[in-house]
Amino acid sequence: MPPRDWLRPLLAAGTCALLFQAFAWVLGPPIHFFGGAMVSLTITPLIAALLSAAFSMAIFDAGTLGDLGLRPHPGAARNLLFGIAAAALGASLTVLPAVWLGFAHFEATPDADVSVPGALFTPLLLFFGAVGEEIAFRGFPLQYLIRAYGAPAGVFGIGILFGLVHLGNPNATPLAALNTTGFGILFGAALLRSRDLWLPIGMHFGWNLTVPFLGVPLSGLTIKVIGYQLIWNAGDLWSGGKYGPEAGLPATAVLLALLAALWFAPVTQGRAALLEPPEPPYIPAPPSPAS
Repeated sequence: MPPRDWLRPLLAAGTCALLFQAFAWVLGPPIHFFGGAMVSLTITPLIAALLSAAFSMAIFDAGTLGDLGLRPHPGAARNLLFGIAAAALGASLTVLPAVWLGFAHFEATPDADVSVPGALFTPLLLFFGAVGEEIAFRGFPLQYLIRAYGAPAGVFGIGILFGLVHLGNPNATPLAALNTTGFGILFGAALLRSRDLWLPIGMHFGWNLTVPFLGVPLSGLTIKVIGYQLIWNAGDLWSGGKYGPEAGLPATAVLLALLAALWFAPVTQGRAALLEPPEPPYIPAPPSPAS
């Protein structure tokens, strides 16, 4: 058996990341010009992720985009909906108990510039953004690393990278980076649990959808879809401050609960072909000696 090439998986994941950055750099300005900030933040990573994954899989003979776990299967919709519901419940638990206990309250925002079309269009953009981030992180890079180095190294490595990348968001804190790393690990565990991208996409979207409707920032970004905001009477360690609930201790507890619940979830197994071990090279049998 030939020796394993330990460098090729890192080269493949790095190539995909560089391609993603290049496509985002080229596409970002025109999309921002024509669509505005929100469209740029969500559509740019989606297109860049699809292009970088497709090119990387072609370069490294890894198949097609469908092999990342994006193909429809009998349980795909169920996985997606379960992920949305679980993450939405988790996001709600970072805020609503504090309201019930008197540590936070809702106040109307007098200068809120919200509209029904905007409130309907924003979830669609947030869905596209979640799909893009999951393809960029839990698509080709994570799955190719899992195939080479195993699940723990791949999931924790990409999870840490996911947290570090979000340090560039406004008002990020060390706890925000730690919790965001936890989310990266959670989404990686969801990929392993379902062996498709629909479950992690659902969880990512469910969280990103719920947080703005609770009147709090999402990873340092203020997305106005409602005419009220949450005002905390507790410190930033509990509220997450201007970064949002991902920078607070309640999110840490919710993350642990979601990780525990994930293994008991009614998940249908898909087939992300890139997660399957590569087939050994065909070696023809030596000819039998002539009799």
